[in-house]
Amino acid sequence: MTRTDPLDVPRPDAQLHFGVFFQGVNHWTIWSDPASGSQIDPANFRRVAQTAERGLFDAFFLGEGLRLREVDGQIHDLDVAGRPDAITQLAALAAVTDRIGLVSTSNTTFNEPADLARRLSGLDLLSEGRAGWNVVTTDNAWTGANFRRGGYLDHADRYWRAEEFLTVAREIWDSWENGAVSDSPGAPAWAAPGAVHQVRHRGPQFDVDLAPTLPRSAQGHPVIFQAGDSGEGRDFAARNADVIFSAHGNDFDDALAFADDLRRRLRAVGRPDDDLRILPGTEIIIGATEKEALEKKRWIRLQQVTPATALGIAGLLWGLDLSDRDADGPLPKEDPVVAENDGSFGARRIADSRRVVAEWREKAEANRWSLRETVIALGPQRGHVGTPAGLADKFAHFVRHGAVDGFNVTPYLIPDGLDDIVDRLVPALQERGVYRTDYAGTTLREHLGLREPLTHRSTTDRRQAG
Repeated sequence: MTRTDPLDVPRPDAQLHFGVFFQGVNHWTIWSDPASGSQIDPANFRRVAQTAERGLFDAFFLGEGLRLREVDGQIHDLDVAGRPDAITQLAALAAVTDRIGLVSTSNTTFNEPADLARRLSGLDLLSEGRAGWNVVTTDNAWTGANFRRGGYLDHADRYWRAEEFLTVAREIWDSWENGAVSDSPGAPAWAAPGAVHQVRHRGPQFDVDLAPTLPRSAQGHPVIFQAGDSGEGRDFAARNADVIFSAHGNDFDDALAFADDLRRRLRAVGRPDDDLRILPGTEIIIGATEKEALEKKRWIRLQQVTPATALGIAGLLWGLDLSDRDADGPLPKEDPVVAENDGSFGARRIADSRRVVAEWREKAEANRWSLRETVIALGPQRGHVGTPAGLADKFAHFVRHGAVDGFNVTPYLIPDGLDDIVDRLVPALQERGVYRTDYAGTTLREHLGLREPLTHRSTTDRRQAG
């Protein structure tokens, strides 16, 4: 549903939220630029996190990589690479930041709940209530080969395991009652009798019997993030998540349709329809004028989609090794090789490749594009481009009409890629009253304006909140 009436503003007081995604492995970060820094230097993690905190961002989000990326069994060396253990890195950042949330991507397929719940609880305590967990699943043998169990889970089974995993983690986090630890040196015991409960869980995936060792943090639980666009993924988020990442953030109508779909799913499981924050991933390119911004975008795309990267992306679509082709020449004449994705590839085959190839050929011929130009124009699209004022107006429209709650920003340059956003866009948003001028609280849950954790609410609370 398109909302264009300037008087029809469903959320006139809504505030935009920003997170920053330090990706680690990707071709969107321009590693070849002289200003590009190391993906593993602690100073660069610190610089990005502190710049985001200066810009009053909600969270610093770190991806996880359990194996080097490969394509058809060959190490993929076109991307930047560098993914330290997320919780370890975020714990270090907790010492050099004061307010920004620290979100770890941690996998439910290749971890165990008792161990991971304790490590996340440790991060939450060390950061004084700023931890978040991006709950991800993996269904591919490519990653599974690094683990004893090997193989991979069917798509539906991975969410089944993830849901039980999260249930166990919450049981562990809830095992310490509020006020369990004495705050008085004259108390008869360090912990109140009966305030710490044994966790006993017997389920299809997990058999757990333990006495958890860590009390609750200031926010109760780490904030739960989730990224999944399938029906199963959206349902999982509606039942379990506090925040959802999405790929629906470029076009307003598409973003609104995604948000409305999630609100229907929230209502169906008894949650208020404003109970889930929606933060699409995006790239933001800023220029002093629209012309300058578009020229900057063109330069950035040429740096991101190098000739070798263009051939790699096209090769996934065609199912062929195109590395010996000319990226500035025409598209391949061969028909695409359609192969079933068996989970063994580090980069996935593109679904419905014959239809996509036909579309690429038609548009490349009409526009006289080379292979590389075609990949740039028609390959994976992302981001918002404009002036600070223009982007501020655009984002205010998105958030006040309920299409998003904010954006998770992926900088195209590390460590300085947030500077334009913090120094130029944030003030424009603040002038429009759509962005905070200071942190209102100390925890990530407070930054996001979230209610208490789901397991701390009664059924009536869930239906009547908000």
